[in-house]
Amino acid sequence: MKSTIAPVTGQQPRLPDSPREAATGLVRYVAAATLARTADGGAVVAIVLLATTSGEPGWLAGLLGAAITAPHLAGPFIARVLDTAKDGRTVIAWACIFHGATLAAAVLAYPHVWTVITVALLVISGLVGPLLTGGISSRLPAIAGPDRTSQRRAQGWDVATYGIGGTIGPSLVAAISAWSSPTVAALVLAAGTFGAAGLIRLLPHAAPPAGSGEVPHPAQTLRLMLTTGPLRRTLYLTVIVAFSVAALPITAVGAAVPLGVAPAAAGILTAAYGLGGLAGSGVLMIKPLPGDADRTMTVLAAVVAAALGLVALTGLFWAAIGAYAVAGAANSLFFAATLAARSEYAPAMARGQVFIWVGALKIAAGSGGTAFAGATIAAALHAPLIIAVALTLAFSGASFLDRMRERRAA
Repeated sequence: MKSTIAPVTGQQPRLPDSPREAATGLVRYVAAATLARTADGGAVVAIVLLATTSGEPGWLAGLLGAAITAPHLAGPFIARVLDTAKDGRTVIAWACIFHGATLAAAVLAYPHVWTVITVALLVISGLVGPLLTGGISSRLPAIAGPDRTSQRRAQGWDVATYGIGGTIGPSLVAAISAWSSPTVAALVLAAGTFGAAGLIRLLPHAAPPAGSGEVPHPAQTLRLMLTTGPLRRTLYLTVIVAFSVAALPITAVGAAVPLGVAPAAAGILTAAYGLGGLAGSGVLMIKPLPGDADRTMTVLAAVVAAALGLVALTGLFWAAIGAYAVAGAANSLFFAATLAARSEYAPAMARGQVFIWVGALKIAAGSGGTAFAGATIAAALHAPLIIAVALTLAFSGASFLDRMRERRAA
């Protein structure tokens, strides 16, 4: 007999009545999530290319890129609307439309208006970005089948949409920009969000789990996460792993010459990381993660640390390609475990906020990890990875002790 999802606080979402309904909903979900996340992942590349090809200074390109990415950190403070809405599909569909419309308006207006207007439009686009990532993921429990195996398999598909969006989005922008212009690339991304909005409206409807008075405010949700063991561990393990793997692109650039290849070959290493992640999500579609998500996260965080250590120890380029692929696969499996933990341990009345809180802090940690790696790699090539391995192992051990303490107290 298949195991069922562990109970959590609050009314659970409606689950599909038949395997056919679940399969149809999942197909639509994957298509919508891929379109939305491709746009979200490629938008910053399109904006930076638009500025640089227009002859603008680097600081302005960076400012425009930050205008659409930094507002993602405000996601938890707008996520409550997702938990209080009568139909969460409407909220996410409108978020997709706003994201695409403001992105299109920003790139079309850019040559003709003051820069501050372009920045304002990009900020609006970025503010709804979290609803295209964590917000969409919060809909998955109501779409997948009622047993844990079906839920975990669907989470494997969800991981794949993130990987595809993060890989295809920038690649699509680069290809269209070379063929036409960054403006056309951004408009293609915007069109994708409109398509995503239509598909999201076709997803199965799930009634709101609680009245608006019962849905906690953002600060209350964060406090709930910090005082609920599995959610607390989900939060800090996600943050530390995101901080750690962010060192990989920086290390790839720095390691190219010592590995005996041209600096441009760093792109091969980062591509191997992305392909490894997609392979990992493919494995999850066939064989979903078993067992308790809380315990699995701890184990997989340690696996990520081991993979990062393997990258640091590799001295041959072909072996480095394999090590980066292993790191990508390990991170993909870990990400799936965090999705399972968010789905299975978050109260239904705050599920959207939990997903977006974790996602926002993950983005912040990734940015911090990139900055830290850039600052420390000058001291020693593998210093960022060595520190990342130590931190990830330390937090993995802390997670194990945290869970053991709770068991003794129960």
